[in-house]
Amino acid sequence: MLSTVMENKSCYNVDNEDMLRKVTVKIELERIDTHEGVTVKSLLDSRAMELVISSKLTRKQGFKLKKVERPIYMRNINSFFNKERSIEYTVKIIVYYQEHRKRMEIDVIEIRNRV
Repeated sequence: MLSTVMENKSCYNVDNEDMLRKVTVKIELERIDTHEGVTVKSLLDSRAMELVISSKLTRKQGFKLKKVERPIYMRNINSFFNKERSIEYTVKIIVYYQEHRKRMEIDVIEIRNRV
């Protein structure tokens, strides 16, 4: 499952042994309103439950955002709710990977760099 769409940045996934690993794939994203596209790196995370996209990338590429009725709170890796960051917007885009094409509505999140 594609979990985090980023632009030329690394994102890591911590497994049970605290080993860092990442698997990224190149995908294309197409704006629904203008049909303009951009190629980005995407983190492939088999444990992801939802699709998310960086708010920075959506602003930079001019994607049209849709406000959600109520903020959606995310859980941290330790299962506690992350009260500082919530999902407040979604974006409708077309995702291309190899010969596959799918129109999707993806949650928009703030991604902070790991220290």
